[in-house]
Amino acid sequence: MSENVSRLSGAVRVVGVGLLGASVGLCLRARGIDVILDDVSPSSVQLAVDLGAGRATRVDDLPVLVVIAVPPDVTADVIEAELARYPDAVITDVASVKLAPLVELKRRGVSLVNYIGSHPLAGRERGGAIAASGDLFIGRPWVVCRDDQTPAWALALVEDLVLEVGAVPIEMTPDDHDLAVGLVSHVPQIVSSLMAKQLSSASDDAVRLAGQGVRDVTRIAASSPEMWIQILAANHEAVVAILEQYGRDVAAITDALRNVDAPGSRRVLAETLAGGNAGVARLPVKHGEHRKFTSIVVLVDDRPGQIAQLLTEIGELNINLEDLRLDHAEGAQLGMVEFSVVPEVAEQLIVDLETRGWRVHR
Repeated sequence: MSENVSRLSGAVRVVGVGLLGASVGLCLRARGIDVILDDVSPSSVQLAVDLGAGRATRVDDLPVLVVIAVPPDVTADVIEAELARYPDAVITDVASVKLAPLVELKRRGVSLVNYIGSHPLAGRERGGAIAASGDLFIGRPWVVCRDDQTPAWALALVEDLVLEVGAVPIEMTPDDHDLAVGLVSHVPQIVSSLMAKQLSSASDDAVRLAGQGVRDVTRIAASSPEMWIQILAANHEAVVAILEQYGRDVAAITDALRNVDAPGSRRVLAETLAGGNAGVARLPVKHGEHRKFTSIVVLVDDRPGQIAQLLTEIGELNINLEDLRLDHAEGAQLGMVEFSVVPEVAEQLIVDLETRGWRVHR
């Protein structure tokens, strides 16, 4: 298929023009697809239109696909309304919890033949259409929750949407989805927030010492409390089960640290840290591969052009970076660029960079 040819034919209606909804619109508009925008807030629709995410709703619209991107507490209501309004369209939603709206709709007796729940594992700390991006979903997993009643043509339409925005479709049941996101998304939000909460009462001297480690742990703590209250409430059973196990692990390591010289204490610490190593090793990296990378840290002067020059020279050495992050040295005009490469090129890259005058932290 040509890069300029869309998999989707017909208009796509997006209900809810926050971060996800507006990002879907931007992606599809870039592919030449007619995108219809709707939201309870007219000003939000106008902003999304101004940003190029689509056009306002017209009375004669006949979308082939409706994407619902509204808060979890009204997702079921909007799904029911859109199924009634566009009975010939396929309806999907991008809520981060899949079981709760499905159970509620079944309780109401709503026919769900044309409904397929889905969820893109993508987002940002900031919300709203102003934070939307046309490449938000590229390379990201997008779960599609089909069931035995789902027609093949309807499933194909939702998967075409996923592929159109550059995401990777993954089929799961609603139950499995909610358990999975509880572990890899919802509980991490709580853990991050709990750690960040400790910083609010910390001394200024302690905060000044904060480096990349604490920034990594607390990055998602900047997310919207209002949104997360709804998500956590909707998936509370899965989250509670994971937190209970997490609590037992915290209690065990706390007891070990109370008396680190007691028999077995160091074993508890070692097994906990080794368990963390094993868990991190299972996380997929670029293109879903499971492989280890070597981290290299280069010290750069804190002045314009240094990072750009470093990246340019790495490109000239024909090295592909797998990850990149920046940090600053407290009280010094010095920055640290940490990046990851495949192990087989690491040593030669260090030599080449040092030959070019870069300061490499080994």
